[in-house]
Amino acid sequence: MKNCVIIGGGIIGLCSAYYLLNEGCHVTIVDQGNMDAGASHVNAGYISPSHFISLASPGVISKSMKWLLNSSSPLYVKPRLDLDFFKWSLAFKRSAIPSKVEASIPVLKHISLLGRDLYEDLKQSEDLKFHYERKGLLMCYKTEQVGEEEWEVGKRGIQEGFEVKHLSKKEVDVLEPHVNLDIKGAVYYSCDAHMTPHDFMKEMISYLKTKGVMFYKNETVKPLEVSNGVIQRVITDKQTLIADEVILAAGSWSPGITKKLGINIPLQAGKGYRIDVQKKTGISYPAILCEARVAVTPMDGFTRFAGTMELSGINHDIIPKRVEAIANAAQNYYKGLEINKEAKNAAQCGLRPCTPDGLPYIGKSSKCKNTTIATGHAMMGWSLGPATGKLVAEIILNKKTSLDLRPFSPDRRF
Repeated sequence: MKNCVIIGGGIIGLCSAYYLLNEGCHVTIVDQGNMDAGASHVNAGYISPSHFISLASPGVISKSMKWLLNSSSPLYVKPRLDLDFFKWSLAFKRSAIPSKVEASIPVLKHISLLGRDLYEDLKQSEDLKFHYERKGLLMCYKTEQVGEEEWEVGKRGIQEGFEVKHLSKKEVDVLEPHVNLDIKGAVYYSCDAHMTPHDFMKEMISYLKTKGVMFYKNETVKPLEVSNGVIQRVITDKQTLIADEVILAAGSWSPGITKKLGINIPLQAGKGYRIDVQKKTGISYPAILCEARVAVTPMDGFTRFAGTMELSGINHDIIPKRVEAIANAAQNYYKGLEINKEAKNAAQCGLRPCTPDGLPYIGKSSKCKNTTIATGHAMMGWSLGPATGKLVAEIILNKKTSLDLRPFSPDRRF
């Protein structure tokens, strides 16, 4: 029985614990917080194979240039002197070229489909009870230009084997009869599903506890010590844990830990916000409001509006302008929708760990034999949680992995 210590209690850490537990490992999870907030709790809850185009794409760079310094825009970069951010930006630019985006499409497709299939396996099992609906995703647009751009992606999705339809406003209205959408049309992906994240997180934590997984919350991990390429102990500010294997799933905080190991994983925190509307909205289908880049999810008992990408370092400061931008966009697309001051004041944020090429880091570095890195999932963390957890377990148990891990190597260069 391997003694595994997981650093990080988000969706990646919990799913890694689940699959390691199923392989007979002894598992301990250490988290610097209380495990009730952050990106794993405030995300849009999408399981989205439709997101097969990497975040690092030429289109993102061209659009972002007009958004960068606007604190109300879908993408905001806070001006700052930061060498790591400068290096990451250069690597992002080098990754955002057609050939690399093209190469990443099958990689993202296959890991996303694996993630969705594993969620459905979990739903069918007796282990966990959680909200899960496979209703697809509407990419709603207001302008013909954006509609054409989204349909080009949709046509590529069809080539990849997905069922994708280009819907008129009337066809969207048939799906959403209880709202008044002010749009030209939508591209509809039937392959996607959605969930209520914080409910799943609570359910998973409860299940893991009953199976003997140890949880240590509000503990800060001190610099890891490597001897002959192996970490033997994980030392926190409260205790020392013996480890045969260490899994680093600390999200945006991971580079601060790997640097001490001599492992450089370029990563930046991309802050996202969410507003929850508790009263009935009539919305029944998940949607992305394309021009505003706002995600809309009908969750279990409420509707979530989420979005923005804010590159401002590691902090949980909430910029009111950005919350207002999400609310205004939602009310602009859904006529008659009202997001009141109370809902906006209760907005929360989370930090999504973004790699330069849009692919997560999953695997071992050549510089440390018993450390598996699992981070960098950006806006796909929820989609890829079970897939990453299963891959982590396969790596540690020296099994044939479900996917080729080379594109996810922590040692890859940009």
